[in-house]
Amino acid sequence: MHHELPQMSHTLGADLRALRRARGLTLAQTAQALGRSVGWLSQVERDKSDPSITDLRQIAAHFDVPVSILFRHESAPAAEAGYIVRASARRPIGSSVAGLVEELLSPDLTDDFEVVHSTFQPHSRIKEPVSRPTQEVGYVISGALEIEIDGTAHMLCAGDSFRIRGESFRWANPTPDPAVAIWVIAPPVY
Repeated sequence: MHHELPQMSHTLGADLRALRRARGLTLAQTAQALGRSVGWLSQVERDKSDPSITDLRQIAAHFDVPVSILFRHESAPAAEAGYIVRASARRPIGSSVAGLVEELLSPDLTDDFEVVHSTFQPHSRIKEPVSRPTQEVGYVISGALEIEIDGTAHMLCAGDSFRIRGESFRWANPTPDPAVAIWVIAPPVY
């Protein structure tokens, strides 16, 4: 079956299955939370059934992702689907934390990791530390970013990188310029 993965991996169903598995949920648990049958959810995950816009909104809310990440599955030319992500076709992801814009650089959510392009607006920060069961590595492309890991603050500049392995962290951009970082997260959280 592995030879089929590349063309299948860019589908809505594959992304939904990846989101569900990343959260450790069974088909039955997810179907119950959505008030739908296991059969319906299984068909959606196998791209045998198309969910309505209302279904997509409910699914996005359940997984705490923006509904926009569930769209834009047909934007890549067939030869590039599952392989190439053009700058103009990146999907916005993540929470709508003020001052942070995140875009998926990975073609989809079906890998063991995801790669995210994060832009931190000037003078933006999160107040509460985040803690998640992941391994993460970030690389600052431009600007400056303050990362507090397990209570210790570190100021990073372009070319610096960091790693987080389950520790609580929070970020801030105390400068008047945007900061841009590439963030690799395993397993995918979006």
